[in-house]
Amino acid sequence: MLSVLDIFRIGIGPSSSHTVGPMRIANRFWKRLKVQGHREATHRIRMIFRGSLAFTGLGHGTPRAGELGLLGFKPETIDLDKAEAALTDLRTQQAFTRDGQTVQFDPDLDLIIDYDQPADLHPNEMEMQAFGASGDLIYARTYYSTGGGFTASHTQLCKPAKNDRVATHKGDVPYPFGSAADLLGLCDQHDLTISDIVCANEDARRPREQTNDQFDRVTDVMLAGIERGLNTTGILPGGLKVKRRASDIWAKLTTMPAANEKETLFDWLNVYAMAVNEENAAGGQVVTAPTNGAAGIIPAIIRYYCCDDAAVPDYKKIRIFLATAGGVGLLYKQRASISGAEMGCQGEVGVACSMAAAGLAAVWGASPNQIASAAEIGMEHNLGLTCDPVGGLVQIPCIERNAIGAVKAANAARLALHGTDQGKVTLDQVIETMRQTGLDMSSKYKETSQGGLAVNVIEC
Repeated sequence: MLSVLDIFRIGIGPSSSHTVGPMRIANRFWKRLKVQGHREATHRIRMIFRGSLAFTGLGHGTPRAGELGLLGFKPETIDLDKAEAALTDLRTQQAFTRDGQTVQFDPDLDLIIDYDQPADLHPNEMEMQAFGASGDLIYARTYYSTGGGFTASHTQLCKPAKNDRVATHKGDVPYPFGSAADLLGLCDQHDLTISDIVCANEDARRPREQTNDQFDRVTDVMLAGIERGLNTTGILPGGLKVKRRASDIWAKLTTMPAANEKETLFDWLNVYAMAVNEENAAGGQVVTAPTNGAAGIIPAIIRYYCCDDAAVPDYKKIRIFLATAGGVGLLYKQRASISGAEMGCQGEVGVACSMAAAGLAAVWGASPNQIASAAEIGMEHNLGLTCDPVGGLVQIPCIERNAIGAVKAANAARLALHGTDQGKVTLDQVIETMRQTGLDMSSKYKETSQGGLAVNVIEC
């Protein structure tokens, strides 16, 4: 069983799979060199990006992320000012010093965007190579950024899948579950809520106080991202000249007389989601929820439904929300994928919508079956959603797509609350449908910018 805290990770934009993952991979390789006894003999390092990391890597900031990881920066703790200074030094000196050792790395020569060789086990492939003083290759390892900041080596992905996921993890947590049916069965058997089950499993890993502290830290970062986005104007980086809109909408909502239209609910959810994703597009700090590309949906729901008029969060309520949403996120991660390069945007915005619907239903006091129904509805109406970012940037259609996803999530929770019985479609069935749809989807619609809006919208 993964931890729900693995689903909600603090990092930087614009993409968890293309930014956070490669940063972690470069750090992982540096540590691996020491474990394998090759660190001292390493004179030069090369990194190679393939698949989606190549096709949309430049627009997603992947080379920059890989360099930062090599320099020792981590997504959770990065100081952006120090990072930019370190990058400048790297490009000037064409070398870096880390752990007392100086290694050659010329970004113009040692950072390779490989469009020709297909990725192997996963569309987000990154190969790291180490060379000795004589120029000979002394060690190489291939990794994959599997979505949401998760990474895996080639060896790990080659391991055969276990037929009984639950049985292999029984000793880890008190309430192991490998499917929504398992989870609902546990709730029924022990008369517990989904958040109770999830938090009990987290208790097997660390004291409850630490889990709560991390939930609260995640909440604070989410809400801080909204505040920055609401109060920042200008043009987003990347060449598309996309204007930030959240601040203008926010100004209208807060300065105009209170409107009576019910549709203003859409405005609030839209502006909160867009604020986060504009920050993400600018490379700011966000939380994978479950990915950076879908980072605005859950914060928007939390800000509107779990905070008071002064934006003060109800942490107790939000912990229930995050535990429930995280439990649903684990099902998608373990039974399918949350990678846009594997599943299309149904694996990012679709999963975030499903998670947010479940979390909101839980906050509203829904039963476990109603929560599962909310999650199912949230995904069912995102099935087939493609990932076709214009210019390889996480801007069009990503920012607006998060706004739409937040509205869908609230509606899915409402629909579920009006139902009393299990729907005709189960959450397990919709997760499996998403997985099959993602496998069938053409690669040009899965974060390669080779189809859809990416080829029909002229870049200006």
